[in-house]
Amino acid sequence: MRILTANLNGIRSAASKGFFDWAASQEMDALGVQEVKAQACDLNESLTHIPRASEPPLIGAFHFAQKKGYSGVGLYTHHEPSDVIEGIGDEEFDFEGRWIEKRFDKPGRKLSIISSYFPSGSSSDERQSAKFRYLHLMTPRLTQLAKEREFVLMGDINIAHQNLDLKNWKANVKNSGFTPEEREWLTQTLTHTPLVDVYRHLYPEASESCYTWWSQRGQAYAKNVGWRIDYQLATPNLAQGALRAWVYKDQKFSDHAPLGVDYNWSI
Repeated sequence: MRILTANLNGIRSAASKGFFDWAASQEMDALGVQEVKAQACDLNESLTHIPRASEPPLIGAFHFAQKKGYSGVGLYTHHEPSDVIEGIGDEEFDFEGRWIEKRFDKPGRKLSIISSYFPSGSSSDERQSAKFRYLHLMTPRLTQLAKEREFVLMGDINIAHQNLDLKNWKANVKNSGFTPEEREWLTQTLTHTPLVDVYRHLYPEASESCYTWWSQRGQAYAKNVGWRIDYQLATPNLAQGALRAWVYKDQKFSDHAPLGVDYNWSI
């Protein structure tokens, strides 16, 4: 089971840079995307279906933000889900389009694949407060979900967990995405839910090769002054079957790079 996640910073923008041509070549089973910045009326079949050679296409399901040109998530799979869950049941964040979940339930096994876009708090104190509210909602939701089913939650979490996860960690300890409170939330989630940070599980010492986001200011990308804020968080049984993970940087589709994981599981 190959799963990829990518913050597109605009689905139409990423498409114009070759993202979907690249995605069609990846032989994947699921693709989560974030920040689609579009509405249903903006997406034609070239953006909702990903063709595969001699295989059924991957078909996208989406949770769009009500505000045009903002947020929104999508999840592409070639297997037909048993159910699709849009949103988390909270008006504030469902208005922003932050959660799409496909369930693949069979007798004796319950499996979910989730694409989620956690809020960024970097623009204002108000948005940082919203981010903390989202994290507060996530704690019981993820804990309960882990009791009921296996799942992979992928997406832009907007938190760098460890010093290894960003280039200039000393300069960012008071900045959104690396505050002690956010890092502690992720620590507690990984410890008590429990969930596994699959990339770190496979590569505990990786540093500069792990970055998935770069500021568009200065020459951050050219100098690889990045952050690891895109994740695949999996239940322990799934994570134990993770074979390899990688960040794809050969082409630049947005300010984020795609993150892929191969699992010894199947949908």
